[in-house]
Amino acid sequence: MVQDKTIPSRLFDALNYTLLAVVGIVTLLPFVHVIAGSFTTSAEMAMKKFILIPTVFSLDAYRYIFSTSKIFVAMATSVGVATLGTAFSMLLTSLLGYALARRDLDGRRVLMFLVVFTMLFNGGLIPTFLVVREVGLIDTYAALVVPLAINAFNLIILKNFFQNIPEGLEESAKIDGCNDFGILFRIVLPLSLPAIATISLFYAVTYWNTYLPAILYINDAGKWPIQVLLRQIVILASGFEGDPSLDSEVPPPDQAVKMAVIVVATLPILLVYPFLQKHFAKGALLGSVKG
Repeated sequence: MVQDKTIPSRLFDALNYTLLAVVGIVTLLPFVHVIAGSFTTSAEMAMKKFILIPTVFSLDAYRYIFSTSKIFVAMATSVGVATLGTAFSMLLTSLLGYALARRDLDGRRVLMFLVVFTMLFNGGLIPTFLVVREVGLIDTYAALVVPLAINAFNLIILKNFFQNIPEGLEESAKIDGCNDFGILFRIVLPLSLPAIATISLFYAVTYWNTYLPAILYINDAGKWPIQVLLRQIVILASGFEGDPSLDSEVPPPDQAVKMAVIVVATLPILLVYPFLQKHFAKGALLGSVKG
């Protein structure tokens, strides 16, 4: 039988709920402000520094953003890069993570040291650009994927998750005649869905937010992802010289456009997250406990 909570316990719970509610509201308010600001007019944005409910509802900012057909091309580019890039990264990360999770792998410690080393040191911006140029990836979509294909942090999380799978399952599969690839794709990966969902979300967010690689490696404006194009739209709406092809008859509402750009850039990932939320915490936790 559950005993009634004592008064100090109830006060502690009330304090916790109050504190969490305040933190939740403080966290939510900036999002509400950004969304409300994207649906208001420039005049109201100029008069009010903080808006939660727009007095005059306006779609001018979104009308301005979507007044160029390039926005749809850039959106398709970002969706394609995020989808194919995530699949490619998960394939490579799973293969390498499974290999490093095998305790009988020769040179396992050396390979693991090299992986961790890349988290602390890297070649730098210019050497990386020179490598990408020399292999012929400039002005190709592959330049947005290949340099980011394997993230060391994601690899370590997935490797640790694979190590939590009982070795008896792999031994039973080998007795049944299954090879290493069969064990990985038929047993290990289906049992690792929480980690797969978590790492996939990490990679998807990385590819969706691709900005600097696109600035460095993509010279053709027709191949820009959504983040770079939205930057150009903000520059043009702010009165600075931007891409001439983005000129529109719709007057640019400066501050509202900036708010709308944030919404457009963030909304797709926010729509994906709820489908992976149930796996997210479990995958990140289990993959970080055992080394």
